[in-house]
Amino acid sequence: MKDKLISDNKVIVIGGGASGLIAAWRSASLGAPTILIEKNSKLGSKILISGGGKCNITHSGNIDTFLEGFRKNEANFLKPAFYKFSNNDIIKLLESRGLKTADRGDGKIFPVNGRASDVVKALETCLEEAGVQIRLNTDVEDILADSQSVVGVKLKDEIIYSSHIILATGGLSYAKTGTTGDGYVWAEKLGHKLVPLTAALAPMRIDPKPPVEWSGVALRDCVLSCYSGGKKKAEQRGDLLFTHDGISGPTVLELSRNVAEEILHNKVNLVVDTQPDIDNKKLDEIIRKNILEHPNKEIKSLVSQFLPNRMVDNLLCDRSIQPETRCVNIVRSARLIIVKLLKEWKLGEVTYIDLDKGEVTAGGISLKEVNPKTMESRIINGLYLCGEILDVAGSIGGYNLQAAYSTGFVAGESAGLDYINKNPDLRSKPG
Repeated sequence: MKDKLISDNKVIVIGGGASGLIAAWRSASLGAPTILIEKNSKLGSKILISGGGKCNITHSGNIDTFLEGFRKNEANFLKPAFYKFSNNDIIKLLESRGLKTADRGDGKIFPVNGRASDVVKALETCLEEAGVQIRLNTDVEDILADSQSVVGVKLKDEIIYSSHIILATGGLSYAKTGTTGDGYVWAEKLGHKLVPLTAALAPMRIDPKPPVEWSGVALRDCVLSCYSGGKKKAEQRGDLLFTHDGISGPTVLELSRNVAEEILHNKVNLVVDTQPDIDNKKLDEIIRKNILEHPNKEIKSLVSQFLPNRMVDNLLCDRSIQPETRCVNIVRSARLIIVKLLKEWKLGEVTYIDLDKGEVTAGGISLKEVNPKTMESRIINGLYLCGEILDVAGSIGGYNLQAAYSTGFVAGESAGLDYINKNPDLRSKPG
């Protein structure tokens, strides 16, 4: 079939995730004719599964809090966008469309009714009110450009001309939502450099594999450290969860980006401190006192004061200590082995971190090649980049969605205003 040429020059947004939805809304709300192209049959696919279907919309902290959730270079890049469109702005936008939100008590903002689908519905209302033309089930095959500027997009059987294209195609995590990495390919073809992609906020597999009976067991308020080449590379305090095929939980998710980057080149081993508020000497004193006060108690009962019951027998047997041994028979060397277990438990070597299982993708379009005040490419005119396609990955708690909204807003506003300025006879609506 011959390509059908469409001469309408509109702002085109590719990708109907969080950043693309906000970008399209902002562009159209300024009066720029805007088309949103989405390959899936519905918008906001990743929003719908975020937070277990409840959607952690954003965080309640101030902008400094948000900046602390990202690496320094990323924070510097995101700062103008966070000031332009903050967490308060997204909450206000959603609530003005009927969605009630609430702080869960830990700074994480969720819909009161716990339904991510209602977040998407509120954003769809924004698009409808702004007059965005939405095209679902539509695959973009390529972004067209001359030597200096974008000129349009190629679909299966048509070409849409555009001098303002917003690329909001996401990363590579959760591929079932449609994030297949197309945007990276197009951006590279247009001259952008790609920072290597790794998982972020992802579970890990380790060797040795945890016993199957540990699945679902959690270590509370521990410190997880990663070591490479004998040096500690990073650490994180919080909860650690054992799963059917590895480890997860807040500490693991937060460390996963550092580990994923390191294992590209070196082996990484994990060590857990289960009692981070007590030093080795004090812990030894506590255990020794317990042994003296309860000489007939089984050692597994004493250790269970510090670790979940389901893992104690395994851990003691692995260290040649019989779980049923009476405390009175525990010699000093065995006691120190227990102290070392609690303070320096060597979990094992990280063998795999699945990019698809990461909540976000780290790496992506180099921030050096994007103007943080406009989100326009420094490589090619008229191309704007926002959301997860950028080399940005923040902490758990709504940070990454907020980065998507904020960069999407800036991209949409910049593209929309530039379009209007280049079409002076276009009457803009109040933004």
